[in-house]
Amino acid sequence: MSRIIVFGAGGRAGRAVTGEALSRGHEVTAAVRNPDAHRTLERPGVTLVRGDVTAPGEVSSLAPGHDAAVHAVSPFSGPEADFSTLDPEFFVKSADALLAGLEAAEAPSLLLVGLFANLVTPDGVPVMDDPGLFPEHIRPFALAHTAGLERLRAAGAGVRWLMLTPPAALDPDGPRTGRYAFGGETLVDAPLSYADLAVAIVDEIESPTRRGRVSVFTPAAEAGRTT
Repeated sequence: MSRIIVFGAGGRAGRAVTGEALSRGHEVTAAVRNPDAHRTLERPGVTLVRGDVTAPGEVSSLAPGHDAAVHAVSPFSGPEADFSTLDPEFFVKSADALLAGLEAAEAPSLLLVGLFANLVTPDGVPVMDDPGLFPEHIRPFALAHTAGLERLRAAGAGVRWLMLTPPAALDPDGPRTGRYAFGGETLVDAPLSYADLAVAIVDEIESPTRRGRVSVFTPAAEAGRTT
């Protein structure tokens, strides 16, 4: 049994990871910005706490005693949001806070939910640069996320991190099949459910096989069954 702290446990990915971890007997600390808005997370095996993923002091105070941390925080809920208030440094700040806080707490494993926009197409073009694949008004969000990824890549070896990047077709209602595939930096035209994203994340906490950034998606043989 592991102890896992999930930053952003109130969102779709965070809730999926929390549920998957609990189902396997792990203990979860659910860190959210406003605990009063997420009381439904409270149950046996879950400790609900207030936590700001961009604050190194809060990360370092919450992380001790945990075997892994998951970053599933997004400052916006979807493409319909108004991105005019976006802090372009949000993902850089969270990367810095997590790397410093987890290293200080001796919690060496960090799993992050990625963004498909900074993958590349089969032609080698960044997805965010293709208006047919990625709306222009969301581009600031993609640039902010990419800056956070680059900050992680520039970091030292103190914290082992893995960013799992799902496809655009991330299905909130898709079933848990328990099957997924990893890829590289190229976008794969295949769906994935939040439930199977959570399976991949918890699998990598239990038995690490990757590090750095990978894409994750439903295997071709299964894609037709999960859409």
